[in-house]
Amino acid sequence: MPGLEYLLPFVLAALLLSITPGPGLLYIAAQSVGRGQKAGWFSAIGTHFASYVHIVAAAFGLSLFLVAVPAAYLALKIVGATYLFWLGIKFLMTEEQDTGQNLKSQPHSHIRALKESLIVELTNPKSAVFFIAFLPQFSDQNAPYPIWLQIILLGVIANIIFTLAEISCVIFADKVSSFLKKSRYVGRWIRRVAGSVLIALGANLLLSER
Repeated sequence: MPGLEYLLPFVLAALLLSITPGPGLLYIAAQSVGRGQKAGWFSAIGTHFASYVHIVAAAFGLSLFLVAVPAAYLALKIVGATYLFWLGIKFLMTEEQDTGQNLKSQPHSHIRALKESLIVELTNPKSAVFFIAFLPQFSDQNAPYPIWLQIILLGVIANIIFTLAEISCVIFADKVSSFLKKSRYVGRWIRRVAGSVLIALGANLLLSER
């Protein structure tokens, strides 16, 4: 593990990044608003575990392939954006039949949310590049542990911090949507907004340079 002179700035940076509204938080908020709190939880879980793939890839330099080969980065970006478009369209085409509808009447919805968040995170090249750019900055060449192990440990810490922020996002989004869904008309529009957010995230991923 890096010394405190590396670890403290790292934790502070991770905390600041975790509370900065970004695509990850918006995605989980959209799932929470559109499908309910349980789907939000499972979306956060899926994102959390998928991030470990990017962390391990960063530790062993595998993510550098996306940096070195622009075509691979572009291909993964297109796949990820297309998947977000598809999820958003599904939200827009699904009408709530009842204002009290929740995941209890859709027992497999949370499992679907878990699978979808895994795919969304794994096909997001920006996440892979983020970890390879962020984590090595806080590794210590003089530490008794190898760099790859330091990167994995730092990645675990960062991932936990990010997930705590996502959990807070789920709670807040569910509170807001539960209040608004008292109106059937508003509840219908909430799903439309959630679908639009997913489509916007897909467009942002597709159009972004890196």
